[in-house]
Amino acid sequence: SKDDGPAGRERSVSPQSVSEDQLGGGNRESREHSQQVTRASSCSLCFSQRFCSETQNRGSRNGLKKKKWDLFVVSPSDDVYYRWLFVIALAVLYNWFLVVARACFDELQVSNYICWLVLDYLSDALYITDTCVRLRTGFLEQGLLVKDHAKLRDSYIRTLQFKLDLLSILPTDLGYISTGIHTPQLRFNRLLRFPRMFEFFDRTETRTNYPNIFRICNLVLYILVIIHWNACIFYAISKSLGFGSDTWVFPNISKPGYSTLTQSYVYCLYWSTLTLTTIGEMPPPVRDEEYVFVVFDFLVGVLIFATIVGNVGSMIANMNATRAEFQARIDAIKHYMHFRKVSRELETRVIKWFDYLWTNKKAVDEQEVLKNLPNKLRAEIAINVHLETLKKVRIFQDCEAGLLVELVLKLRPQVFSPGDYICRKGDIGKEMYIIKEGKLAVVADDGVTQYALLTAGSCFGEISILNIKGSKMGNRRTANIRSLGYSDLFCLSKDDLMEAVTEYPDAKTVLEERGREILMKEGLLDENAQSGGLQKEDTEEKVERLESSLDTLQTRFARLLSEYTHTQQRLKQRVTLLEHFLNQTDCCAEANVNDMDEGAGTVTENETGFVAHTDGSPIRL
Repeated sequence: SKDDGPAGRERSVSPQSVSEDQLGGGNRESREHSQQVTRASSCSLCFSQRFCSETQNRGSRNGLKKKKWDLFVVSPSDDVYYRWLFVIALAVLYNWFLVVARACFDELQVSNYICWLVLDYLSDALYITDTCVRLRTGFLEQGLLVKDHAKLRDSYIRTLQFKLDLLSILPTDLGYISTGIHTPQLRFNRLLRFPRMFEFFDRTETRTNYPNIFRICNLVLYILVIIHWNACIFYAISKSLGFGSDTWVFPNISKPGYSTLTQSYVYCLYWSTLTLTTIGEMPPPVRDEEYVFVVFDFLVGVLIFATIVGNVGSMIANMNATRAEFQARIDAIKHYMHFRKVSRELETRVIKWFDYLWTNKKAVDEQEVLKNLPNKLRAEIAINVHLETLKKVRIFQDCEAGLLVELVLKLRPQVFSPGDYICRKGDIGKEMYIIKEGKLAVVADDGVTQYALLTAGSCFGEISILNIKGSKMGNRRTANIRSLGYSDLFCLSKDDLMEAVTEYPDAKTVLEERGREILMKEGLLDENAQSGGLQKEDTEEKVERLESSLDTLQTRFARLLSEYTHTQQRLKQRVTLLEHFLNQTDCCAEANVNDMDEGAGTVTENETGFVAHTDGSPIRL
């Protein structure tokens, strides 16, 4: 049994170990299976997340694009809209010229029909796109751009342009199925998109700097279109009646000189030009149809001639309006100088001065030109033109922006001739000057000796208009300044400066301090006189305030006196009405007494003064 014990134990244990091994193997297999399932599920989850994220991103991008399209509105004042009108105008002109020509000249249509098909459907695509753009084109309402799509759509649909646009994109060329592609007459509805071309012309006329030249070119274009259409119609009528069938129609195309497309079109264009300009010199019509067409052409020609004469005349008048006005001013000055017997030398200087203004385009009165603009735009133009020049003045550097704007609006341009004195030594300074263009010389009393030269950007006279107390110069000029040639200056008067700084008291103090600093650096400031001057200045300011208060009191008193007079008149009217009413009441009472006296007998008055009947009973009135 000892021998068998271990073996038996081993044998008894071995089945258990085998079963455990088998169990361990099964567990491993199950774990591997679970891991595989986990990996598969994670892979599927990653794939689903990636797929869903891509789908969500694609959906978000689509939603963003849709949102941008929903917010898309075209402003008619944008440059993009103007360029789009240019593209549409080209498409309209293509249809106006070539569709009509292809319908009449068969050779033009047949020889290049592939090119025409491409251009036709390209213009159709532009037309359809333009309709979509027109649906999203905003308009101003109460000064704001309307962006409501429903409102824009309804506004566009109610217009005549929508009806014309709708007719112009009808697929009439589906008729090619039955007639063939060589019938461009089916595309005549594309000519109805002309309002967009006219809109482009109107906007170009507003934007261009040469509106008169553009109007002339526009008029010439319309005339060319009419002549072109008339030439095409003449060729079509000749084709229907028979080429060379009589002397009026187009000659037989089999003859030399009339067989090619170019020769045919040039002949028809020549005939149309002579007919519409009423020059004539063409074979007379023979048939009734020809007579009707020629009569119609003559009527159109008369209208064209009248239009040309009228429009060109008005355009030339507009182009010369400025010159005519300027010449009228010169003539008036000449007449005045001749009447007053002005010297010939001075008259020559005046005429040369006018000639300089016109030659250098300085004859325009800026105030007259800008008077129709609102104050805001006028200020912006003045700032754009003059602000940098004003900042060059020493006393105005680092001033408040509002004060600079006020001063810019008060600058006045002046032009001086050669040899003119801008100021003389000892003159009272009432203006300051800024040199825009030209050269000035600081000269001696003899007018020849030069001490200094002032060029563009320099300024002088700014200290004298501030009237700084303690200045050794006072408010008088200390030098003679003379123009060497023609000089353009900006002038700012003392009154305008004081009016501007009234609203900016701090700026006034800063300007005076800066002026004192400049005078002190140049040794032209008397400090003792300055202190006394300040006390005098305070007294003057008090007097000015008292005068202002007195003016205010007088204004209020006048207003109260007016109100009192008005109230007194109203009371008088009411008293008059009341007296009139009382008089009417007394008359009615007397009438009642008389009626009662006749009905009740004799009326007596008792001792107490009451009115009574004869029986003593009182009568109540």
